[in-house]
Amino acid sequence: MYRNYNKKKSDSSRFFFAAVAVIACVLVITAIIASPSFFVRIKSPDDYTNTAETTAPVKETLPVTDNDSTAENPGTSETASTSTPEPVTETEPPVTSAPPMTTVPETTVQPPETSDALLAESADAGQSYLDKIIFIGDSTTYSFLYYGKLNGGKESLQVWTPASRTLTLDHATTTTILYPDTGKEITIKEAVSLKKPEIIVITLGVNGISYMNEEYFKSAYSKLVKLIAAESPDTKIILQSIFPVAENWEKTKSINNEKITNANKWILDTAKDCGVRYLDTISVLAVGENGFLPQTYQNGDGLHLSPEACDIVLTYIRTHALPDFIQ
Repeated sequence: MYRNYNKKKSDSSRFFFAAVAVIACVLVITAIIASPSFFVRIKSPDDYTNTAETTAPVKETLPVTDNDSTAENPGTSETASTSTPEPVTETEPPVTSAPPMTTVPETTVQPPETSDALLAESADAGQSYLDKIIFIGDSTTYSFLYYGKLNGGKESLQVWTPASRTLTLDHATTTTILYPDTGKEITIKEAVSLKKPEIIVITLGVNGISYMNEEYFKSAYSKLVKLIAAESPDTKIILQSIFPVAENWEKTKSINNEKITNANKWILDTAKDCGVRYLDTISVLAVGENGFLPQTYQNGDGLHLSPEACDIVLTYIRTHALPDFIQ
């Protein structure tokens, strides 16, 4: 009996201490899990977002945003920036006083409907005709100055763009341009009043097509044309088509050749309504596959023209001259 009693007592003790140990372990584990330092975080899909996409600098060409300015500047890839980086070119283009004559390539683009506003092919009006022109525009126009394609080369007085080289259509009547004759920033209205140019060629709207509808676009363009005509009635005004983009242009959601084609129809309509002329220059630029600007015609960003393309545009202007200026 004595032995059996001791055995039962021993078994009870072991059971008691085992239970205490289990309870102690549970308490310790609970304390560890509750500790602030012990925290397992489950990541959501958002935690795996590639932050490089949101923090990497945006390549701009245009700043192609009209409220931008989509800073239009030869050599960057656009979107909106108030300052315009210098155009990208591997070698500094030589300064020339006049572009060499370039054979105008055949085009696969259908010309616009016959219109009194459309400047038809003419005899070559010569360098003297180009020398009479003031070019007003955005960074695509600035290419003529950057590459030294006009009389005076890089010191030419024929290009009117803002100091930022970005000019958007809906702000064209109020934004100041860098008036090359004095180096001061004045409005286009003031510049026209001072200069009284014989001919003005306007190339605007590439930024505007990203956010302007037809009515807004035409209204803004007409306002600029009428302002110039009122300030200098003898000035001949020509509206030039927007240039096409190349296949490597990245911002096709906001600016693409379909939108450019539509906008050029609006520009032709504006020329008709305002009694001025229209240059269908896109017809000799949209000659790549599927109507793109050929790779040799763009300067690397898919939007701005190469020196070769600048020559083609100027040759087209000379051979689609105002009738009164053909020698």
